[in-house]
Amino acid sequence: MSVLAHGIGSRHDLPLSPFYAFAGAFAALFVSFLALGLLWPASRFRGDRAGRPLPVPLQRLADARPTRIAARAGGLAAALFVLLHLLLGPDGPERNPAAGAVYVLLWVGLVPASLLLGPVWRLLNPLRTLHLLVCRALARDPATGRPLPVRLGLWPAAAGLLAFTWLELVAPDPASSTALLLFLVPYGAVHLAGAARHGARWFDHADAFEVYSGLFARLSPLGRRPADRRLVLRSPFNGLDATPQIPGLVATVCVMLGSTAYDGFSDTPSWITAVQTSPLGRTTAATLGLLAAVALVATLYALCAGVTRLISGQLRRPLTVFAHSLVPIALGYLVAHYFTLLVTEGPHTVMVALGTDTSVPPEPPLAPGGIATLQVAAIVVGHVLGVVAAHDRSVRLFPPARAVAGQLPLLALMIAYTIGGLTLLLA
Repeated sequence: MSVLAHGIGSRHDLPLSPFYAFAGAFAALFVSFLALGLLWPASRFRGDRAGRPLPVPLQRLADARPTRIAARAGGLAAALFVLLHLLLGPDGPERNPAAGAVYVLLWVGLVPASLLLGPVWRLLNPLRTLHLLVCRALARDPATGRPLPVRLGLWPAAAGLLAFTWLELVAPDPASSTALLLFLVPYGAVHLAGAARHGARWFDHADAFEVYSGLFARLSPLGRRPADRRLVLRSPFNGLDATPQIPGLVATVCVMLGSTAYDGFSDTPSWITAVQTSPLGRTTAATLGLLAAVALVATLYALCAGVTRLISGQLRRPLTVFAHSLVPIALGYLVAHYFTLLVTEGPHTVMVALGTDTSVPPEPPLAPGGIATLQVAAIVVGHVLGVVAAHDRSVRLFPPARAVAGQLPLLALMIAYTIGGLTLLLA
């Protein structure tokens, strides 16, 4: 079972002409940019204020105590299942479903689940459930705790995401029970301690998986209005526009983008040879490669934000103001890189867990040409959505005379990211 073969194929797996892929991508970006500049002169997104309320019976069902108890119990049972298999089960993903459950069903499966249902990990999170049970046993309000420092923001989540992607992409044997236990047990202990000190709000800012799920849930058609807590159907752009502009948001999204880019680059023969022959050793060289990929993504975005501030002449925090436009780009990269992993290794992991595995290698659901088209389309659509989100924010914040010019650095950034994403996909 190739748990860490993340579905990004090599040139012979993706029979698609690079010329047509790049030409189509650039055409889509330029046409969308020009169309938005001509036809979208004022902001249209309303963030958390938008949305059509769901019928009352659906709202009651979603918020019902039995529904929430069932979800929490399911998340806790799944966590116990994984933990017991790591402690007592055989080592190796061919016979132990724990690695597949973490790297496939959780890490990859959380993306479509959040897109369809909203921030589902907030309800399924076993650490949040354990904290709730302990608080109830002590007759304590789960929200009670010291206020979180404002500067903390999402920085703990960014660090947690970087640690998890290091385990997944760099660690010598990431699918082993020992490696997973050495990550999951300290991770759980740190977050339970943080929640004990700061209350349940700690998970909203610090839990890597909860923040990861919450960011992609911004693109879900299901949302909740803060004003009255009503569940609503909304445009995903409105959810994206409501992304909180808090410290650590840029770092979190850059880790998501950079780690996915490194995942694609790490499969290239030249990098494999460089890592294996490096005098620093494989793990050190791969660690530096992962950090360099994240740093490159962050540096390009920081340069773009700096130029945008110079053009606008008045924007105070361009780094966080446009960070939400990177979320659909990260989604496009994840779909391109992990689609085949989810639809092949996901069912295989379930079969291993149920003891019905036939040991037949899983087959992709699409032919190589179909997979190539899907992956290129995911990257291009993700960037186009990013352009739309950035344009709407620009026309809201910039004077009309500078609204289009202020987006040119963002367009250049989107082109750079597109070149990098397609190069990794097709090289």
